[in-house]
Amino acid sequence: MDMDAVKLLHGRYCNSLTEYSRFVTREVAIGDVPMGGNNPIRIQSMTTTDTMDTIGTVEQSIRMVDAGCEYVRITAPSIKEAQNLAEIKKQLRMRGYTVPLVADIHFTPNAAEVAARIVEKVRVNPGNYADKKKFDQIDYTDAQYQGELSRIYQKFAPLVKICKEYGTAMRIGTNHGSLSDRIMSRYGDTPQGMVESAMEFIRICEDLNYNSLVISMKSSNPQVMVQAYRLLVETMVAEGMNYPLHLGVTEAGDGEDGRIKSAVGIGTLLEDGLGDTVRVSLTEEPEAEAPVAIALVERYSSRKSLVESQKSTQDSGLKTQDLQHNPYEYKRRHTYEANAFIGGHMVPRVVVDLSNKNLKDPAILSDAGYLYSPLLDKYNMAEQSVDFVYFADELPSFNLPGNLKQLYNYKTWLKLADKTMCHPLFTLDEYVQDADRSSALNLVKLKPADIDSDAFGALPFDQSLVFVLETESALGMTDQRSFFFKMEELGLDVPVIVKREYSFPTDDSELKTQNLQLYAGTDLGALLVDGFGDGIWIDAPGIETKIITSTAFGILQATRSRISKTEYISCPSCGRTLFDLMITTQMIRSRTSHLKGLKIGIMGCIVNGPGEMADADYGYVGSGTDKITLYRGKEAVKKNINSANALDELIGIIKEDGNWVEQENI
Repeated sequence: MDMDAVKLLHGRYCNSLTEYSRFVTREVAIGDVPMGGNNPIRIQSMTTTDTMDTIGTVEQSIRMVDAGCEYVRITAPSIKEAQNLAEIKKQLRMRGYTVPLVADIHFTPNAAEVAARIVEKVRVNPGNYADKKKFDQIDYTDAQYQGELSRIYQKFAPLVKICKEYGTAMRIGTNHGSLSDRIMSRYGDTPQGMVESAMEFIRICEDLNYNSLVISMKSSNPQVMVQAYRLLVETMVAEGMNYPLHLGVTEAGDGEDGRIKSAVGIGTLLEDGLGDTVRVSLTEEPEAEAPVAIALVERYSSRKSLVESQKSTQDSGLKTQDLQHNPYEYKRRHTYEANAFIGGHMVPRVVVDLSNKNLKDPAILSDAGYLYSPLLDKYNMAEQSVDFVYFADELPSFNLPGNLKQLYNYKTWLKLADKTMCHPLFTLDEYVQDADRSSALNLVKLKPADIDSDAFGALPFDQSLVFVLETESALGMTDQRSFFFKMEELGLDVPVIVKREYSFPTDDSELKTQNLQLYAGTDLGALLVDGFGDGIWIDAPGIETKIITSTAFGILQATRSRISKTEYISCPSCGRTLFDLMITTQMIRSRTSHLKGLKIGIMGCIVNGPGEMADADYGYVGSGTDKITLYRGKEAVKKNINSANALDELIGIIKEDGNWVEQENI
């Protein structure tokens, strides 16, 4: 984006960066469940059944509503499916379910025009509603480009007029991977291109005096998604608009990966006060999505009272125009490199607390990524091996791996006879008052408010210093973000490890694990996507160390800060899907999960591939019954091959490219 434009827009994508303040949008009627304004953040999901399977779709919709969905989206790839939405709606109403229905439209304007007369809302993707994507690069003159906009106007206007007549709402849903050739040619594969793709359609709606709009900016890359939504809000505000926002990370995947990636993207925006409805896209049954979305949203239900109670002690709310930081592009905060290990250009580090473990047993390190072999008396590093272990005031009675750094509380560290690979953790007062410091690496824990203290002002700065940033605030992410802003103002380039503590009042281990993934994904991910943080430390008593380790590395992976495993860009399935996505994803994962750093897209149909795979290295896309098309990037290299052979063929392509390694047995 042009930097002059950034300066003009700077400061209006959210109300405050240091307080939680929900951005108020226009209220839009969607059946009897309005969205936006002062309404709660709504929960929704999408069916995976064949839309022509009326009973199956009705039954699944009921399960989704019972799980917490307030809107149900159903695909309508052709006129016959659009027409059958009337029967589905009738059956739901007969069974007492009045949930608003949303028709999902991609390449078929005629189906959208039928659906808009039946359901409460239609979703159109501007990238393929009026365009066919050929991945052509075209140099448009301004007159030619305006001609294309006129063509789109003619094709889109009939749907808008039907929506006005029937009181039907519309979501204009841009997807990063399905930008039109026209947008790609002028703006590139960028957040600005995503925003402009939607704005072209929004401006047509406004010209036709139609305002029942909801907007989304989805991407499988949370970093791109966050930037696009922020820029969308800036752009809308500049043009006098405030349409509600539908939040989602598209093709998030399944299990831990899907939850963390969703939390990083959706949670970051919720922290900024953005978002009026949430859909978590998991490659799981659709009724599994609503509880995850609810868990993300519930953290914000009481935020208003928290802000009101803290206003007397907080500033009026730092805004982005006060900062050098650009929220529309990723740039990691500049720091020095401490002890050639943390900060600078080094990947963010991971710390885990082992102080309460059995420190007589080297096997405890397996959950931190160091696998001990008693027979060989040696350690093997896993792909996700932590960088620091914190022992507090306890001393292990076994030899540790030679590359694993140990942290001890300062007074315990002082007494160590051998300080090799051992580093002190100070309180702020200890570090200021005591001159006996490490010559290599000194970690000092502090809270954001400490930056204004006399003790902070008395700090002796040198390049051995690393901050461990803690917070006790209920608004923890914004509290810690304000610290980074003040560091920027002071011109301080000290590396910072961000620490968060979590406790969950439940005995349900699965729920605790999921909440850790969602909360830490939001709190730490929101900082990392903006380039803040040189390390992360998750402290969660009552949760197994291996889960904490996996969550930490998952957050770094989702924010593209540190790649430690294969990434799967897997769509959540819908009525267009041509194979069982959950089974297929697990099958592909079982044979390729050791290919660290590769991104593999797994898409149920051509709508979600190749474009929706965006930046995947390889793609596995349904192209017919029992037929798969394989992609290298966005190029189809093997078309319509038998599904029984498709995975072997995919592995063959990876091998041809020299990207295959054999899996080691540790």
